[in-house]
Amino acid sequence: MNIQKITVKLKSLYPGRKVIVTDPLSPTEVICEVEPTAKHPKWSAAIAVIDSTRRHYHKKLTETYHVIEGSLNIYLNGRLRRLHHGNVIKVLPKTIHWSTGKETWVYVYSQPGWTPADHILIINEDEISRNRYDKKP
Repeated sequence: MNIQKITVKLKSLYPGRKVIVTDPLSPTEVICEVEPTAKHPKWSAAIAVIDSTRRHYHKKLTETYHVIEGSLNIYLNGRLRRLHHGNVIKVLPKTIHWSTGKETWVYVYSQPGWTPADHILIINEDEISRNRYDKKP
């Protein structure tokens, strides 16, 4: 994944918006907060550029993925769905999901707005809030 190229492109397309590399030591996803939860807690929108995401679920929010460039394999409770440019899929609360692509661009709409506390990673069968994971030493 060409993090520098993707970051430059996102910053030029969405000036002033926050761009996040989800795991700088092993980057597999870059996110641009197009409409952050802080502006309107009832919803949020982001552009995610994905090679892979970690297995996780959300307690409350529903995500809608719209593939805008490339193809995406998304696993919903272990079941594979293949998405291509223009395809849309809804991920309901408590659905364990993860995805793989190749610098796949996805518009992600969340309702209510995304928060780290609602993003529960599943690592080695442990459930870890994104809040706690991001603050690890």
